[in-house]
Amino acid sequence: MSRRFLDVAVAAAKAAGRIQRRNLTRAFRIDTKGDVTNLVTDVDLRCEKRIVSLLRKHFPTHSIFAEEAGEDRVASPYRWLIDPLDGTTNYAHGYPVFCTSIALEHRGTVVLGVVYDPCRQELFTAQKGSGAFLNGRPIAPSDTSELDTALLVTGFPYDVRRSRRNLNHFRRFVLRAQAVRRDGSAALDLCYTAMGRFDGFWEFSLSPWDLAAGSLILSEAGGRLTRTNGRAFSLSAGDVLATNGHVHSQMLRILKEERR
Repeated sequence: MSRRFLDVAVAAAKAAGRIQRRNLTRAFRIDTKGDVTNLVTDVDLRCEKRIVSLLRKHFPTHSIFAEEAGEDRVASPYRWLIDPLDGTTNYAHGYPVFCTSIALEHRGTVVLGVVYDPCRQELFTAQKGSGAFLNGRPIAPSDTSELDTALLVTGFPYDVRRSRRNLNHFRRFVLRAQAVRRDGSAALDLCYTAMGRFDGFWEFSLSPWDLAAGSLILSEAGGRLTRTNGRAFSLSAGDVLATNGHVHSQMLRILKEERR
C-alpha cells in the first residue's frame, strides 16, 4: 500500500486534534442527535470538515463515509471511514478522553487505520499486514491469561435508558474480572487493548466509523476480534469482543450466559 495513504490520514487526524485541543477550554455549541444523550458539537463538525477537505484534496475519486455527513457513495474501490471526534460526550464535559479515528477500506477490507489522541499526543497506526504502532513503535496486547486478573473496558449505547442490554453483562464482568472501566471512546478502547492497557473490550450498538480503525490496529497488534456471540467480526454487525486473545474464550462464556 502507498505510504501516501498513511501520511495523509495522519495529517488529517492531527489537524482535527489541533482543532479539538484549541477549542476544549472555549465555549462551543452542543446539540443532540435524536436522543438527549447523543451529543454533537460544532467541534465535531469542524473536525470532520477539515478531514474531508484534506482527503478530497489528495484522493478526489475516493468514497467517504463520515459520522456527521454520511456517505457520498462515489463509485470507487476505496472508502474512507471517519469519526472526527470519538468521545463527544467526554469532550463536551471537558473529560480528556477522546480522539479522531480514520480508516481506509479497499474493496470492503480495512487496510489502514489511524487513531489520534490529542491530549496525550498518542498516534496509533496500522496498515494491513504491517503490524500496529504507537508513535512509531510496535505494540502488542498483554499476556494476561486469567479473567480474574484482567482489566476490561466496555461502553453503553445512547439508548441505555430504554435498552438495558449490556447492564447484565457489565454486572457479571464486574464480579469476575479484576476491574471494568467505561471510558466513552470505542476507538481508544480498541487501541488500549491492542497495546496492553486493557485486556479485553466488549460493546454493542456501534457504527462502522467507531470500529474500523481500531479493529485493524488491534488485529495487526496480535489481538483477537469476534462478535459478542463468537461469530466472525464485521463492521456492519455493530457489536464487538476484542481481547488479547488469552481471555477471549472466558469472556465469550460470560457473554453467552445471557442467551441461555
